[in-house]
Formats: sequence, C-alpha cells, structure tokens
Amino acid sequence: MSNPDELLRIEGVRKAFPGVVALDGVDFDLRRGEVHVLLGENGAGKSTLIKMLSGAHRPDSGRILVGGEEVRIQDAQSAERLGIATIYQEFNLVPDLTVAENIFLGRQPRRLGMIDRKRMEADAAALLERVGVRVSPRARVRELGIARLQMVEIAKALSLDARVLIMDEPTAVLTSEEVDKLFAIVRRLREDGVGIVFITHHLEEIAALGDRVTVIRDGRSVGRVPASTPEDELVRLMVGRSIDQQYPRERTGTGAPLLRVEGLTRDGVFHDVRFEVRAGEVVGIAGLVGAGRTEVVRAVFGADPYDAGTVEVAGTRLPRHDVNAAMAAGIGLVPEDRKGQGLVLDASVEENLGLVTLRSATRAGLVDRRAQHTAAARIAEQLGVRMAGLGQHVRTLSGGNQQKVVIGKWLLADIKVLILDEPTRGIDVGAKVEIYQLINELTAAGHAVLMVSSDLPEVLGMSDRVLVMAQGRVAGELSAAEATQDAVMALAVSTDGTTPHDGAAVGTDIHPDNDVDKEAPRGH
Repeated sequence: MSNPDELLRIEGVRKAFPGVVALDGVDFDLRRGEVHVLLGENGAGKSTLIKMLSGAHRPDSGRILVGGEEVRIQDAQSAERLGIATIYQEFNLVPDLTVAENIFLGRQPRRLGMIDRKRMEADAAALLERVGVRVSPRARVRELGIARLQMVEIAKALSLDARVLIMDEPTAVLTSEEVDKLFAIVRRLREDGVGIVFITHHLEEIAALGDRVTVIRDGRSVGRVPASTPEDELVRLMVGRSIDQQYPRERTGTGAPLLRVEGLTRDGVFHDVRFEVRAGEVVGIAGLVGAGRTEVVRAVFGADPYDAGTVEVAGTRLPRHDVNAAMAAGIGLVPEDRKGQGLVLDASVEENLGLVTLRSATRAGLVDRRAQHTAAARIAEQLGVRMAGLGQHVRTLSGGNQQKVVIGKWLLADIKVLILDEPTRGIDVGAKVEIYQLINELTAAGHAVLMVSSDLPEVLGMSDRVLVMAQGRVAGELSAAEATQDAVMALAVSTDGTTPHDGAAVGTDIHPDNDVDKEAPRGH
C-alpha cells in the first residue's frame, strides 16, 4: 500500500439496478484521522456507495480495499469485522430496548452463559461518556430525542472498535448547539485516528469540519478538492452548472386572503394564533425549538385538534380536526416527515402522485387509471423527478425526488393554499432551487404558500412576510424588508420579556419542533 495511513480505497466501482446505473466508475479513499466529505445531489449515488460499504449492496465491478487488502463486504457483519460502521439518517435502533441493549445488540457480554447486565451497562456508560452525552444506559431508546439517539448510534459504532465511521446527514435534525457538540465529538474521533466519511448538504459545514471533499455527480466521481474550496465551486461540481441565486424568489402582486386563522388555541401548545395568507404570497413561519410552528400548521390542516379559534379558506370556515374538509376546501400539507407522513414508501411513484386525487378520479367505484397515469406522467416530467419509471417504488428514490413526489400530489389536486413544513430538509442545493422555483410558479398562478422552516436564511430569502413564533404565540410579524436575522431572533427569544422554556440556543439555524428530550416522531 502506497500510503500507510490509508484505511479504505474504492477503485472504479460500478453498480446498476433495473433501469438505472447508480454508480459508474467511482473512486474514493479515506485516510486515518481525517474527515472526508462525500458531496453530491440527491440521486447522485452517495447512498448506494455507503450501502456498498455497509454490506447492503455489492458492486457489479471495481474493487474495495481495506487496509490495502481487497475485500468482499457481503453483509453488515462482514463490514463490522472490517471495522466499518455506518450511521444512517434513519437510526438503526430498537425503541423498546435500553440504551445499553441497543449499543451491544447481538454482542452482549456474558457470564456463566447469562447476559452480564452489570458489565454491559458499565461498558455502555463509558462509551456514552466518551461521546459526551448524559443519558442512563438503562433508559429506553424511545424516551430519547433525536440528538441523543445520534449519540447512542455513535457510541454503538465505537463499541465495534470502528476504524471507519460513515455519517449520513448527521446534522439534518440537530440544533446549532447540538451540531457544535457533534463536531467536537467528530474532532476527538479524528484525533484518535478514526477515518470519517461525512455526508452533508450543508455546505458551510464542509470547511468547518472536513479535510477533503469528493464530489459525485450522476454516479461518477467528478472531483476531489480541499475542504477549503469555495462554496460556489462545490455547487458547480455538484450540479454541473453555476447557481446564480440561492433563493430565487419572484414576488408578484398579492390578491385576496385565501387562508385566515383567528384565535387558534390548543391548551399548553399554542395560544391565540392569528394570521392570514393572500393569493400570490409566501408567508414564512420562524421560531426556536418548541415554539409550536409545526403544531399550528398541522392544526390548520385538520391533522391535529385545537380547542378554540377558526380557520377559513377563501371565506369558508372549516370544521375542526377534519383533514378531508381541509383538503376539499383546497389546503395541502407537505409534512416535515416526508417518509413517515407524506408518502406510502412501498407504493409506486404513480400511486403516490395519485393519492390526493384518487377519490375525484373514481366513478361508480372504479378508478380512471388512464387519467391518473397521464396526470402522474405530466407532473413527474414537470417536476423533473429522476426515476426509472412511474412504476418505481418511491422508497428507492433519493430524498429530493421523494420531496418532489410529495409536492407533486398536491399540484395535481389544484389546491388554493400549500403548507410546506421543512420543505428542503435533507435536500441538496440543486434540488432546493428547483423547489423554490415551484413555489414561484404556485404564487404566480395565484395560489398561497405557508412555509415553516428551520433554515432561517431560507425563510428570509423566500418569504414575502415572516411570522415569528415563541412559546406557542405569534411574537411578531415582519415584512420582507424588515426581516433580518437579528430582527427575527429578537422576536424568537422573547415573548413579553421572557425566554423560551426549551432553552434552545440562538443562532442562524432555527431547528425543528422536536425538543431533544421529547419522543420525536409524530404521525396521523
């Protein structure tokens, strides 16, 4: 081996699935004690590559070398034996088991043929201390928030004595303070000689943490550059073109109010929330963790109940807690959890696109499948969904293409008001701009958009007005001209002179309404 510090090398790896070539001659290497960023658009092939390293997929051709020796990674166990651990966006933890049981699952220490719980919990405590998280080894995983789940996953990887740690979008759902803690842990691991493959869509994180960057585009490795490379050059490598405007909001004149919310209240969650959204307008909702943003828009859509107040669409008052009535009136919701709440993962692209219009396309109990197919094909082409075909299972699409499908089903329904909750979370910069252009098209056609986002620059760049929530109340409203980061944060951290109860850190990332000490997933 030419470099004694080289932990991993991938040479000319190719992988094809029916109808699509996912990887086509990718090269990559990882050295001891470095953070090597893997960068690319959704669908570029990053997920296929890391699944190959974790044993979920096997290459059609090319070589994988670990420690200079060519290896065949047949399954997760062989990856573990080679010292490769992967932390996916969707955590691989068992909710009803304890933290210690999850860390040592399948590898529990034994004494006299029985599981040695005392040793297991002591070893788990030492690993948790190493990653700097205060949580009991006896705590049930379902009791933990997102940030602590991530730390448990890292502790689990360390228990495997991993020399190669792959982190797939580890900061996607973390607050600024939690990101800082994660970065400190990554730096300690780097000092310990661990090689880290780091996947992120947040370009500002690359220079802060990375050493080198490999860019993948359309299944090919198209560049290897220093982490100090300017962001505009990274974007050009990723998407194959320059993106002149990150937030291309095209403001048009506004019309009559399409959505009016008055005195919306849910005891202990939000209180006396009132606002309106006009035709042709994007209204953004900003706020700190636990401010109640997601809870409010879910109540407006009828997915969650509320105790008092009214919701009107184009002058028609909606009944409470009635999703069907909201949809019939012309409200659509793109939820923050697209996989859990916005898609049927094992259904096809065509079936998912037709979910909202299925009832209207049914006559005498029969679905007009030809019309549904034609409509799905039209909207998939319009949105540029990258897929093998309409029959492809939506589970196998990249995150950005899944989000296009979630939005596309509402475009087919010809809604009046589209609510977007974290519309670009986990999506690359190229796909973000495409979604922003869709927002422009909606408002130009006279629709209204209500957008919740934890990305404050996104809120400022794409909103015509910004509502700032704090402690379940609307703390203030700012026009596009008035809305600066300082002005938003001043409202977000104070309601009647008080500080938000969740103690969230102040920063330019205002992250989702899942407090780290709460059970995170919500469904309906």
